[in-house]
Amino acid sequence: MGITQTFKNLDENKQQRILNAALKEFAENGYERASTNQIVKSAGIGKGMLFYYFTNKKELYHYLIDYALDIVMYKYLNMIDIDDPDMIERMKKAGQIKMKCFAENAEVFYFAGTFLLEDELDLPLPLKRKFEELYARGHSIIYENIDKTMFRDDADVDKIFQIIRWSMEGYENDLKKRLHGQNLTTINYDPIWEEFYEYMDILKLSFYRK
Repeated sequence: MGITQTFKNLDENKQQRILNAALKEFAENGYERASTNQIVKSAGIGKGMLFYYFTNKKELYHYLIDYALDIVMYKYLNMIDIDDPDMIERMKKAGQIKMKCFAENAEVFYFAGTFLLEDELDLPLPLKRKFEELYARGHSIIYENIDKTMFRDDADVDKIFQIIRWSMEGYENDLKKRLHGQNLTTINYDPIWEEFYEYMDILKLSFYRK
């Protein structure tokens, strides 16, 4: 997927104004209820211009997903230190990077949350593949090249690795269920981050060498 040439040729500030207005509207209202009238009003452009840059609402929505996936990949996932061999510490640091990236790109992350919480998305094939590649990349960054000698030595270290992995994937799925259908822009995320770090500490206390 690529941005239309006419939109690409716009002044960068105007591009960002349109993108931020669209991200905010879709994040707060979802695809079906999102209003293109509100987007153009917030962006300060005519409605005809929006559909000059993007053929229709769905094309704009798909472009925003593509844009958000790039932000998540290049400003979040690629910043995680894959050379840290400590599984729990890598997860903690990933959380810290995510908080920083969230602070710098709040509209993108609010929007990304709306489609990342969906079990199935009706996407064009290239975008679906990009989405799947992002998930695969995220898992490899978190779980590859882990030093299992840090785990306690009175149990099978491969099974400990799997228990930690299953625990975190289960927590992620539970969190997705709790957040699904909520307006992500109105949630206080501080308790969620505190909960995440508490689980990290429990896993480390339970499964690492003393």
